[in-house]
Formats: sequence, C-alpha cells, structure tokens
Amino acid sequence: MAERLTPGTTAPDFELTSTGGEQVSLSGLRGRKVIVYFYPAASTPGCTTQACDFRNNIASLAGAGYQVLGISPDKVAKLETFVANESLTFPLLSDEDHAVAEAYGAWGEKKNYGRVYEGLIRSTIVVDEDGKVELAQYNVRATGHVAKLRRDLGLD
Repeated sequence: MAERLTPGTTAPDFELTSTGGEQVSLSGLRGRKVIVYFYPAASTPGCTTQACDFRNNIASLAGAGYQVLGISPDKVAKLETFVANESLTFPLLSDEDHAVAEAYGAWGEKKNYGRVYEGLIRSTIVVDEDGKVELAQYNVRATGHVAKLRRDLGLD
C-alpha cells in the first residue's frame, strides 16, 4: 500500500482525461485550491450520494475558491454517463490504471464482508494554491462527507 499523504507535503502532480476528453493536471491548477476526491465506482449508491453532495455544494465551494475533481478507475465513457445522469457540474477524471490513486495513498487493501482485496479507498485530499497538501482524509464515509469537509475547512 502506498504511503498516505500528510499536510504540508507536496501533492503528486498528475494528468488525467476528464469527462469531455479534456486533459486535466494538478500543476495546471496551481494558484487555485483543489479538492481531489477518490471514489470507487461511478453510478454506485455510495458514490452517487457523494457526487451529488459535492454537486449540491459546488457553488459555495467554488465561492470559497475551491475546484473539485472526482477521480475513479472508471473509463471516461462510464464517467460521462454518470455526469449526464446526475447533472454533475465538476470534472470527473479517469484513473484506469489507478496510478494516481496509488500516488495519493488511495489504493490499497480493503475488507468487505470478510473478503480482503486491493481497491480504491474513498479519500479526499485538499491541495492549496502552492501544490501542498492542506488536508488528507482517508476511509471517508460517502454520506455526510461534504458537510464534514466544509467544517474541517472552516467554511461552516
């Protein structure tokens, strides 16, 4: 399992394909605060709840200067369907080989109903304008996560 990121460290740069086919890189967003959240699979109940929660809070997050990026191992086509079905208004990025998730410590051993396997760990990393990790949260809950994140960022 990759090491988890900690506040003050430099966030690993990445370039991934987003919905709409655009290439998005963390370095291209330098000067902005970025919320990078990792989720296991588009269009599943928990991931839909979390994505819609970000969608419902996007105006206030953007107003506070945050850009939201969702990252999963799904193919771009599946992400585009997810965006259309849920009216998502922020980029979703495809990390099919989970290299970015690994670099961020969001890929590793999981346990589900007694089964142990490797997979994506629901995680949120907040990166400041200089590319440093401001906040790193792992094993977050899909429900209520955005409200907790807003409190942790001092937005509520």
